[in-house]
Amino acid sequence: MSPSPVAAAVAAAHATFEAHNPESRRLHTEAAAHMPGGNTRTVLYAEPFPVAIQSGKGNTLTSVDGKTYIDFLGEFSAGLFGHSHPRIAEAVQTALASGWNYGGESVAEKKLAAAVTSRFAAGGVELVRFTNSGTEANTFAIGAAIAHTGRKTILIFSSGYHGGTFVFPMDLCRWTHNGSQDEPPVRNMNLPHNFVAAPFNNLAETKAIIDALPADSLAAIMIEPVQGSGGCRPAAPGFLKYLRETADRLGALLIIDEVMTSRLGTSGALAAATENTVRADLMTFGKWIGGGMTFGGFGGRRDVMALFDPALGAAKRLMHPGTYNNNVFTMNAGLVALDIYNAEAVAALNARGDKLKAGIDKALFASGLYPDDHAAFLKDVIEVDSFEGETKLYTGGDSTPVALPRVFLASRGSMLNLRFSGSDAGHWHNIYYHFMLEKGIYMASRGYTPLNLVIEDKDVDLFVSAVEEFLATYKAELSA
Repeated sequence: MSPSPVAAAVAAAHATFEAHNPESRRLHTEAAAHMPGGNTRTVLYAEPFPVAIQSGKGNTLTSVDGKTYIDFLGEFSAGLFGHSHPRIAEAVQTALASGWNYGGESVAEKKLAAAVTSRFAAGGVELVRFTNSGTEANTFAIGAAIAHTGRKTILIFSSGYHGGTFVFPMDLCRWTHNGSQDEPPVRNMNLPHNFVAAPFNNLAETKAIIDALPADSLAAIMIEPVQGSGGCRPAAPGFLKYLRETADRLGALLIIDEVMTSRLGTSGALAAATENTVRADLMTFGKWIGGGMTFGGFGGRRDVMALFDPALGAAKRLMHPGTYNNNVFTMNAGLVALDIYNAEAVAALNARGDKLKAGIDKALFASGLYPDDHAAFLKDVIEVDSFEGETKLYTGGDSTPVALPRVFLASRGSMLNLRFSGSDAGHWHNIYYHFMLEKGIYMASRGYTPLNLVIEDKDVDLFVSAVEEFLATYKAELSA
């Protein structure tokens, strides 16, 4: 029995990749003797094995097999400044020259705190504390909400990702919502908080779930303004406003996860999406703000953040330790990063993202794979999940929903993700990933392409041309 066209395409892509990357394969095989699956960061694994990177410079990466790629991944947003920005390098050298591992407070951390609270004041940040990662930031934000309200329940949303211990794929959310006694459909290591799942962007179903909660049980509502790991899915402004109003009505805290999305506006994605009409009670940060170094942060309302004041004494304060919360490399690099990525740079990068979006949208229509009746949904398309049916596309208001196309683009500003739908979507993501690698383009295996500051228009043009060629090559299979 001959393999299906999709299976044949996967096999061919893997065969080409293996032939062109023998050294990466060797290193991966050897590493499996010391790490499970030869990997220490799940998201970087891609079948049949990942590319092993030798070095990075500017907007390029070079593999151990001698192939140079244009970097369209930007370390999942953390590498916003490329791999060798001179001002970031100078900041790190300054830190090196002054010694490290102080075991004490530094001048740089105090300056960085002032810069962050000033930058994100419009989003609701009055006080801030630093962590080592976005996962840690969200851990402390949830803990603060529980301590402040005296309640236990945290409302999260389908396909949300808030760090390695807060992963909520749709299948898991539906499983918990339906109260099944069977084994969960996916394994996870989520921290054992009382999480209640609601469908992303679905106001009616979310309202029903919230209304069914016991009185005075909701501690916090946690949401990303754009779901990065979920496929660059923007939250509708009206949905964010509803969550703000609901949190106020119920005495809960609204936690806005801007670990990935703070790049989308001068004061973050929440402020940009709602024209400064919605403020967070707590906001979390990560990625680029540390200038590419290890970084996380959480901040928000003064009365909530004041719980972390160490002068309060053991009986009243919340503990927030962390050896490297204020490491000198991140503190120095972060100060420079906020200065480099100013309002002008934010606008320019989002404009370059819009240019890439326009090129890919044009390619999708030209291929015939993107139906004409989706034209009205290209500008402000949002995805609305449901626990009772399939995810649909809307433009908001009274627009008629349509099914997800076979292949489509989800984006907001400088965050973009070409995606596939259907039962074989995972195979198509893998085929697309390998196709782009062969064209000299490095990105996430799931199709995520957050732009960095050293990507140029010529790189965008190359990316669009590669997408056009991919669509032409696999049009028949995608149409089947």
